[in-house]
Amino acid sequence: MIYTVAILLSLIGYFVIGHLAGRRVKGLDDYLVAGRNAPTFFILGTLVASYLSTSAFLGETGFAYQGYPFVMLIFAAISTSGCLLGALVFGRYLRRSGANTVPEFFGKRFASRKVQVIAGLTTIIGLGAYLLGVMQGAGIMFSELTGMPYWVGLVLVWATYTGFILYSGSPGVMLTDTIMFVIFSLAALGGSLYVINDLGGWSGVVEGLLTQSDKPGIALWHGVLEGPDATFSSPGEALTWGVTLGLVWAAVLAASPWQSSRYLMARNEHVVMRSAMLTAVALAVFYALMMVTGAAINLYDTSLDPERSMVWVALNILPTWLGVVILTGVFAAGLSSCSTFLSIIGFSISNDILSASQDEASAMRKSRLAVLAAGLIALILALFQPPAVMSVVWFAATLFASSWGPVALLSIWSKRITAAGAGWGLAVGFGGNVAISLMVQAEWLSLPVYLHPVLISTLMALVAIAIASRMTRVSQAEREYRAFLHTFDAQSVSGWVSGTRLIALCTMLSGVAIGVFLWRQYAVTLDGFAAQFGLSAGAVQGAYGLAIGCGVMLLLAGGVGFWLVRPKGRGHAARMAVSQGR
Repeated sequence: MIYTVAILLSLIGYFVIGHLAGRRVKGLDDYLVAGRNAPTFFILGTLVASYLSTSAFLGETGFAYQGYPFVMLIFAAISTSGCLLGALVFGRYLRRSGANTVPEFFGKRFASRKVQVIAGLTTIIGLGAYLLGVMQGAGIMFSELTGMPYWVGLVLVWATYTGFILYSGSPGVMLTDTIMFVIFSLAALGGSLYVINDLGGWSGVVEGLLTQSDKPGIALWHGVLEGPDATFSSPGEALTWGVTLGLVWAAVLAASPWQSSRYLMARNEHVVMRSAMLTAVALAVFYALMMVTGAAINLYDTSLDPERSMVWVALNILPTWLGVVILTGVFAAGLSSCSTFLSIIGFSISNDILSASQDEASAMRKSRLAVLAAGLIALILALFQPPAVMSVVWFAATLFASSWGPVALLSIWSKRITAAGAGWGLAVGFGGNVAISLMVQAEWLSLPVYLHPVLISTLMALVAIAIASRMTRVSQAEREYRAFLHTFDAQSVSGWVSGTRLIALCTMLSGVAIGVFLWRQYAVTLDGFAAQFGLSAGAVQGAYGLAIGCGVMLLLAGGVGFWLVRPKGRGHAARMAVSQGR
């Protein structure tokens, strides 16, 4: 009963908060991009909340429970670097453009309404699938906790986030995302520390995982390699998967519409960089704790449904108050992603697909109707489509790595890409990924682990961009807009520079801290049990390599951020000034 009350109160609370945020909406700019005045903490909150959803808490933690916690850490160490990468090579230029949506940015950059429409269509289809997955995850959570039918949970979840988006738009999404970010961060931290401490600390968890025989190898960096349910057959295959998918998700974090569009709401470009670095730190801490916790659940029970393992722990292991925090936190993660995705889909329909409105009032009305229509379609699909949270979410997200990734990067840094190249790159990267993934799913095609569909479709997109751009010419409008993107405001920004450098230093120190923590708590602990359990030298060396790698990624991210904003006098001030619209 207490879980039912907590979930229902959280739904009411988010609806009320979103409604209050809507009072600040005075025009279309407020509704779509929160007036472009969001501070670092709010952008951090919405970035993390947009990325972490029920897929992370249920699906990815479930994958760790299946036997691959440290493979997921390899994945996370690489993928989180995409936060800073995206801010440096794309996000700050996107903020400078003054666009209302990312597809609109592509339309401006290539002086092409057709490119904007293609980008908008990929946004709607890809995020529609993503929204379907996280909605189903929230529906599962609601059903598990309240005992009510799955469809009731879906309808209530849909009504809550659709209700406040219709009224408040981006300010409501941003504010509720940030509150949800605080809640599920505390939930992840509290739940992980309780479980790990309950099982004897890191040493007790590592020893317990080495002792149990149901999932041999789960305590090693490569995870389970034996048995009918093993995902990988060798350490090399596990490493290849972690690196490959890590790079794919780095591209997702760098350019996907639900991540990069958050930068459009930032107060200035320094907020973009600060929030990106802090997001990388937050995600690194989350994965370091939650993946180990997912594996540790095996020491309670090895026969759980992986995607429901965290729910089981909250209901059966944790104190009631902490279980309530955990489950409302997981629920909040799903709700925040739902609100983000639906808002982007609705805004893209009204701003990128439909014809422009003559006045601001009709544009606002059109945006709200688009949000409502998109939400209803998503609800209907979620009611009749069997739940498959992690598989749907991961498939949908990788669509943007192969289509948006190359075009986003080249739109800023290439002088030769044309509107035709961008359009074909978006279409071929997206369509190719869908086609190859469906063939693999239908078992018409079998690919090795190092040849993921997203890699093939990315190569296809690059080839399409090269051919189409060679056959066409860059227009004068395209040249001028790219030159504008690389032109900075010459105002003094010494205050912003010092603050951003401080965040960069904190990011570097966080990398050192995480590396040292994993070295001492995991690698050294595993090394201490090596003789007792007959562990190979490669298994122990891999643990040390994992600790170093996780720390170095954040250290490098902070170092790059620090180097890019170091003061160099008046010329540097001009280059690092805030964007137009500050």
